[in-house]
Amino acid sequence: MRTEQIHLEKITWDNYEHICKLRVTKEQDGFVARNERSLIHAYIALSLGEIQPYPFGIYLGKKPIGFVMIGYNGYEDGEPEYMKNTYFIWRFMIDRRYQRHGYGRQAFQLALDFIRTLPCGPSEICWLSYEPENEAAKALYASFGFVEDPENYKEGEEMPAILKL
Repeated sequence: MRTEQIHLEKITWDNYEHICKLRVTKEQDGFVARNERSLIHAYIALSLGEIQPYPFGIYLGKKPIGFVMIGYNGYEDGEPEYMKNTYFIWRFMIDRRYQRHGYGRQAFQLALDFIRTLPCGPSEICWLSYEPENEAAKALYASFGFVEDPENYKEGEEMPAILKL
């Protein structure tokens, strides 16, 4: 019986280095940005006022096992209208040592629970995107109700998927 629970923690001066040390498998490396790069993206987006980022460490008890970054308002000209004033899952990863234990599914549910608190205001959808070759991500996201948007997929880019909140 597991006594430790999965939970999300804000990224702070005390934990960012631990989060940056987490890695996916070699096979997944091309699908997931390194966490330090994600934190840099969050800082730049926030400083420019483009996106409201919410980076979190994923924890099993006191042990960091993953990273998720949620964003709000990631719309750029030329993108689908549904991306305006909406939430999106910008990054999601579980460290290679903790994969295949159900932690990713639990953490993803926590991320959606956070989004449903609507911290930036109302929105009818949440979206994300992933490399089309990443079958594990596709299956996970579909199991939560995300539906691919092939109409807005561009060759060589990530596949967008939408969840109605």
